[in-house]
Amino acid sequence: MGGAMVKKGTKQANQVWYALATTRILLGFVFLWAFFDKWLGLGLATTDEQAWAQGGSPTTGFLTFGVNSTGPFFDFFSGLAGQAWVDWVFMLGLLGIGVALVFGIALKLAAISGGLLLVLMWVAVLPLENNPAIDEHVIYAVVLMAVAMAEPRWGLAGWWHSQDFVKKNSWLQ
Repeated sequence: MGGAMVKKGTKQANQVWYALATTRILLGFVFLWAFFDKWLGLGLATTDEQAWAQGGSPTTGFLTFGVNSTGPFFDFFSGLAGQAWVDWVFMLGLLGIGVALVFGIALKLAAISGGLLLVLMWVAVLPLENNPAIDEHVIYAVVLMAVAMAEPRWGLAGWWHSQDFVKKNSWLQ
């Protein structure tokens, strides 16, 4: 009977790791979709005319209209709207986080940078309208931490960790 419990537990553990890998990949596509939509203006959140490729600013919409105008950080975040360096940092962040999550590489860096991005977006919308403390930005940040700590499945983590530059720079793991 004890042996059956171990086998069942192992099967359940494997299912959890695969569920976390699936979550990691799907979350990566959330970041990649945001990148491509803002870059090319795919017509859902960003129109063709607003696309970064057409000279639009990928951060202006959120920083102008998404930031809570009654929040304590309104002046700070709205002051960042349209600044080229903010657009570049944001877009490179979306791309890097998305690629890292989809391919299962540099997950610590993706979790930290993605978590920071999401927490900043959460701070920008304070005070929240529907809940006093939690919104999707906080949930995504916690999920990012979980998938970064998960046993790597369905990714290139083994290859990535074998690279000399990653071995020499543990923050890239």
